[in-house]
Amino acid sequence: MAVPLFDIKPQNHALASDLQAAFARVLASGQFILGPEVQNFERQCAEYLGVKHALGVSSGTDAILLALMALGIGPGDEVICPSFTFFATAGCVTRTGARPVFCDVHADTFNLDVADAARRITPRTKAIMPVHLYGQAADMTALNELARKHGIKVIEDACQAVGATQGGRHVGSLRDFGAFSFFPTKNLGAFGDAGLLTTNDDALAQQATLLRNHGAHQKYYHQFVGGNFRLDAVQAALLAVKLPLLDGFARKRTANAARYTEHFAKLPGVGTRLLLPTAQPGNGHTWNQYTVRLPGAGRRDALREWLAARQIGTEIYYPVPLHAQACFASAGQTDADLPVSARLAGEVLSIPIFPELTVAQQDEVIVAVCEFVAAGN
Repeated sequence: MAVPLFDIKPQNHALASDLQAAFARVLASGQFILGPEVQNFERQCAEYLGVKHALGVSSGTDAILLALMALGIGPGDEVICPSFTFFATAGCVTRTGARPVFCDVHADTFNLDVADAARRITPRTKAIMPVHLYGQAADMTALNELARKHGIKVIEDACQAVGATQGGRHVGSLRDFGAFSFFPTKNLGAFGDAGLLTTNDDALAQQATLLRNHGAHQKYYHQFVGGNFRLDAVQAALLAVKLPLLDGFARKRTANAARYTEHFAKLPGVGTRLLLPTAQPGNGHTWNQYTVRLPGAGRRDALREWLAARQIGTEIYYPVPLHAQACFASAGQTDADLPVSARLAGEVLSIPIFPELTVAQQDEVIVAVCEFVAAGN
């Protein structure tokens, strides 16, 4: 039985009538950019996430960029971010003219190492951007304490973690800005690119709102040089159909993660040759990915090939840490400086965990992984 890494069709097909009704409503309205549908979705998101302000934007990448711009970050500034993450985190920093400074991550959570971030703070550091990778919150208590001590801002890159919590509060509400992605494969998936920017700061919300629309409050009168970061009305309407179901999607992902862990924990070599992901105490993990680690040269790739031969989808998030990307070579940071990020890039493999994964499909994955381990690979 073929098992895709992610299959978006079952979820969307089950909601087809509601999604079609939402689309028809937007079509009839003739309002396709911002407008009532976006405002309604923003209100729903603000209430769900427990924030004062939620701004619908064109993508998760643009949410990050907009946060940086609203904070006035630019040439001469530095922003600390993890090396082990998706490109957009650091790419957006560079687009403002600032310099990304990479810090290492914890091998067990994949999230930013606050102690390592602390040693990289300089007088030019204006912000720290933790990434709540794979759906689990970074250590925001320690990170916020560090940021307050040095008077720097914190942008939560929550693009993989909508719905995740820490200490009972949703990510995106835990510091200055929160950036979310609604890329179709995310826990809350749109029908194209879409994103959200959150804040509890009235002044920052006002600035971000201006910058979202070319820096203009009144049409053709521009106070700042902003961008076109607006959310389409049709995306907002369709996402509003799914938002009330988000926690249910997360519960299914959590159940899938628990079932994987239950079976894999019995295998010989768990903890040494096969390392399993964990949810840290106090965190509400949403399991955007279930990512295992296989230490040892070539073993991760061997498992991926083994699963591919059985038509089981996998992905490597991420094969090259950001400090090793060609476009950031001038920063001069090396594998020796970021050893955990470098090691994880050669060990991690994500396997199917989407909410609509059937028991039979998951059994295929479990059996295949168990056979790989039993074969002494």
